[in-house]
Amino acid sequence: MLMPASSEFVKLCRSQVAIAVSLGAKFSAVYLTQELVEGSEAKLVPIAVYPETSAELEENQGLRLQSSESSTVKPVPRLLAPPVEVEESTVGAIAPDRLPGKERTSHQCQGPENLWQQRMQIVTPLIHEGAVMGLLVSGRQDRPWNEREEAQIQQIARTLALACILDQRSQWMQQELGSARQIQAQVYDTMHNLLHQFKSPLTALRTFGKLLARRLVPEDKNRNVAFSIVRESDRLQELLGQFDRTVDTGEAHLKLRSDTSETTTSNVELIRHSPLSLSPAANLQESCFVTEVLKPLLISAEAIASERNLKLVGDLEADLPPVSANDRALREVLSNLIDNALKYTPAGRQIYIKVRYKAADGDRAGYSQLPAIAVAVSDTGSGIPPQDLEHLFERHYRGEKAQTEIPGTGLGLAIARDLVRQMQGEIEVFSPVNPEWLPSAETHLYPTDRGTTFVVWLPVNN
Repeated sequence: MLMPASSEFVKLCRSQVAIAVSLGAKFSAVYLTQELVEGSEAKLVPIAVYPETSAELEENQGLRLQSSESSTVKPVPRLLAPPVEVEESTVGAIAPDRLPGKERTSHQCQGPENLWQQRMQIVTPLIHEGAVMGLLVSGRQDRPWNEREEAQIQQIARTLALACILDQRSQWMQQELGSARQIQAQVYDTMHNLLHQFKSPLTALRTFGKLLARRLVPEDKNRNVAFSIVRESDRLQELLGQFDRTVDTGEAHLKLRSDTSETTTSNVELIRHSPLSLSPAANLQESCFVTEVLKPLLISAEAIASERNLKLVGDLEADLPPVSANDRALREVLSNLIDNALKYTPAGRQIYIKVRYKAADGDRAGYSQLPAIAVAVSDTGSGIPPQDLEHLFERHYRGEKAQTEIPGTGLGLAIARDLVRQMQGEIEVFSPVNPEWLPSAETHLYPTDRGTTFVVWLPVNN
């Protein structure tokens, strides 16, 4: 079934009918097919007709095509006399050699008088890839059409057929886009509802953590855990606010943009400038200390490690200079790396975190040519297969880990690398672990043939 013709397509049909009229046609019309129900006739709807009078339009709406089962003979417009008959035609699959005007020697054209009359009217199908979408009918009564004029009429028909296909595809894409927007709007509504429901338990959790911290004496080891609850609740509150603003921004773009390309561009820009994204210019103006960002994360990580029968060893070099970085983004990066180490290290093993100052090294490429702070996170898990290493920082890629029961989305490392690069840093991965970033032989039980080491390099803020 063809969709209704757009106004642009109707204008094009009128312009092509005008060309046929300039060739001498006294009558010219473009018809498109409607839906064909099995055993019933398919109506040909006029899209553009010359001359444009209500009487002629009404008279010419009698044009029909028949399904192959009924095969009833129906005439084309009575304006074109004597009538040319269309027989055994099926919408979308009309045989070109069965259409009037195409077969000049058919059984319908016997005798010189009939042949003369038939050459005074041309019925040309609009065909694309074997499917007939309509007809171009042109006629006159003063003289027959010559070969040059017929060729031009056929070219008009080809133009209209191609334009019809493009118009139908454009309308289909607009419908699909409208459906996608409707689904996206429903998603935004659902996300707003979930965000609203998430705020109440988060506020309660933060309040409970504060009450617990106040009731514990400073000497109590659990006091740090209580403060960690408050700190992580603050972090969740901050992320929740960013997420809420992102949803609002995306919803606003969805309402404002109607063009497909503009919508796509807007979504890309929205992701690129999301709350977790940082412009390089802003990063160069900010400064933070790695140890100040890392120490609170280690307190939380030690509590989790203890619960999972893991040992967390931290080796933080003292008196480190500040780095050119955003503390919020750096916290997100290191949190992702530490969470992964906790997730993929089996019980009874170790996780090692090492922070070192590295002076400029001309023997190493890129970021290591300048003074930098390196933060290394090593685990003693099974390691990463070589075939997964090159895809490790791709969004939603989990590789072999996807076959395990360990939960994950494949987003943490992709987010971490993007943030590090926006802070003018770099991130490396080694699997098996890199011995350079492990403790001395007397203080660790690392098997060096497994595990993974991630090293984050951050430029020193001079």
